[in-house]
Amino acid sequence: MRISRRLAATASAAVFVLMAGVAMAEGEKVVIGTEGAYPPFNNLESDGTLTGFDIDIAKALCEEMKAECTFVTQDWDGIIPALIAKKFDAIVASMSITEERKQQVDFTNKYYNTPPAIVVPKDSPITEATAAALSGKALGAQGSTTHSNYAEAHMKDSEVKLYPTADEYKLDLANGRIDAAIDDVVVLSEWLKTEDGACCKLLGTLPIDPVINGEGAGIAVRKGDDALREKLNKAIEAIRANGKYKQINEKYFPFDVYGS
Repeated sequence: MRISRRLAATASAAVFVLMAGVAMAEGEKVVIGTEGAYPPFNNLESDGTLTGFDIDIAKALCEEMKAECTFVTQDWDGIIPALIAKKFDAIVASMSITEERKQQVDFTNKYYNTPPAIVVPKDSPITEATAAALSGKALGAQGSTTHSNYAEAHMKDSEVKLYPTADEYKLDLANGRIDAAIDDVVVLSEWLKTEDGACCKLLGTLPIDPVINGEGAGIAVRKGDDALREKLNKAIEAIRANGKYKQINEKYFPFDVYGS
């Protein structure tokens, strides 16, 4: 999913422009930050295009708001500081709405919600996605994510290894350098369908911790940017009502990713 592409993706080098019709070209300009390294939600392809559920949702929201939107890729661990520094106006990158992040940014309402899960090699002796079953095992996670926070809080008897990107923990899992990995169930399920993911299997989902996992993925904006946040909230509500959300959902998933 990421290593070679991720290294090529920087905030200064990858800017992508969306013009959603003539009306949008005359509207408000919004710069959207995303990671570009988290398929199927957002990914920077080899040809320089951004794809994924997050990207299509963002485009639909921009169209609904009649806004002219540009997309900028940014490493995950610097994405909130970059928003605060005004490198972009909003983050659409599968960012979970948590109390910790609310100290730095404001969020829209959720636009999807899926649980964390555990993957292991196909020949793994681990049979359950539980803290007890993972005790003493090396567990990989992408750093600075709700999944790494979850692992550190709930898998205290595991050796939690943190990685800059998901590609790196996946490579170590495939090569036997870690025993298991934690991430979003959709991200892991989609990876398992690929050639690189043929090494492994989904062990199961984990109970959501409301404090750590939050209430779902939302769009982050700078503190006090209520005007943009409310426009985005209205646009989310509109695409949920007019069928555009369902159309994008069905493009990527055979289930309702919005959640209960």
